[in-house]
Amino acid sequence: MLVNINTHRRPVDGHLAALAGERVLCSEHRYRRGTEIFGEDEDAEYVYQITAGAVRTHKLLADGRRQINAFHLPGDMFGFENGSSHRFTAEAIIETSVRIMRRGSIIEATESRTGGTRSLLRLVTQNLQHAEDHMLLLGRKTALERVATFLVEMDARLGQPQLMALPMSRRDIADYLGLTLETVSRALSTLRDQNLLRFEGTTQRRIELLRRKELAQL
Repeated sequence: MLVNINTHRRPVDGHLAALAGERVLCSEHRYRRGTEIFGEDEDAEYVYQITAGAVRTHKLLADGRRQINAFHLPGDMFGFENGSSHRFTAEAIIETSVRIMRRGSIIEATESRTGGTRSLLRLVTQNLQHAEDHMLLLGRKTALERVATFLVEMDARLGQPQLMALPMSRRDIADYLGLTLETVSRALSTLRDQNLLRFEGTTQRRIELLRRKELAQL
């Protein structure tokens, strides 16, 4: 459900501009925490770029469990599909603002722009690399290794801040890593006890990585 729409249209910038130049306009939308942006099997008409907030894409399994495919952060683009419908559901993790543009418009602009196809290929390759890394994460690593890898990934994507503020809950992290909530909590406690990180605040979503090199070695 869309909560607020900024009805004016503006030229694209950032990754969208790299793909389509200034030929395509986009609109700005805002979603409250937990609001669905698009659902599984819905028509994939639009491409999205986050300007503030965070988004999770997930699929509900036949037994009712949820598998999170990816977390999207400010600057990230999502919604590209190789078919006509979405394979996952996208939800705002926290209050989130996105730029939205029609997929057909960006493809047309990309095809007519020098370097646009190369930029689109780079984006697709990055998404494929993430999918391959996620498959390796789920299939070949222990619980502690998965949690450590997740923290290293988020640290890099957030620019290695002194204090990392995670928008997602531990339940989200568990569903992304294919673990139980209790296992994620135990792994984080183990890393804290090994003096690799520390928590700040009662929610324990604000984390300082104390020894990044040692954490990465896990």
